[in-house]
Amino acid sequence: MSRNEGMIDRALRVVLGLGLLALVFFGPQTPWGWIGLVPLVTGLVGFCPLYRLLGINTCAIKS
Repeated sequence: MSRNEGMIDRALRVVLGLGLLALVFFGPQTPWGWIGLVPLVTGLVGFCPLYRLLGINTCAIKS
């Protein structure tokens, strides 16, 4: 798997993922917050399968 996410994209995904996961433990405590695992993991790994399917690449460096 080659990276297809840039640094800004990855940072936003991690922040969004952590924010959604916070909904599980704080606030409304809804189980829908577990969906935050998707952007969190893709942000940490640097690879998004949906980006691959759509041909999107926000990573400046090809690896």
